[in-house]
Amino acid sequence: MTVESIIEEKLLAAFSPLHLDVINESHQHNVAPGSESHFKVIIVSNNFEGERLIKRHRAINAVLATELAEKIHALALHTYTEKEWHDYYEENTPLSPKCLGGSKKSA
Repeated sequence: MTVESIIEEKLLAAFSPLHLDVINESHQHNVAPGSESHFKVIIVSNNFEGERLIKRHRAINAVLATELAEKIHALALHTYTEKEWHDYYEENTPLSPKCLGGSKKSA
């Protein structure tokens, strides 16, 4: 099972999301081809209603604790309630920053 599919399976089970994207962005970083170490998660769940951003992120980090400790180097989280998603982000998903790691560091 791939890291991407493990992340997806665990988040589906824990949050019953209305929308979930798990995107392997490893190819944008200074890692070996085929790596699964850098991910972006876009998740819309009613579980986030009334919760601050830090609590949403902590909940996801708790669900993915093993993967974060053993396999994931970077995890970008975009967590939304249904209203936030429809009002602001559905048509304008945030882009990930350019990688500046390894040989790509700026002077």
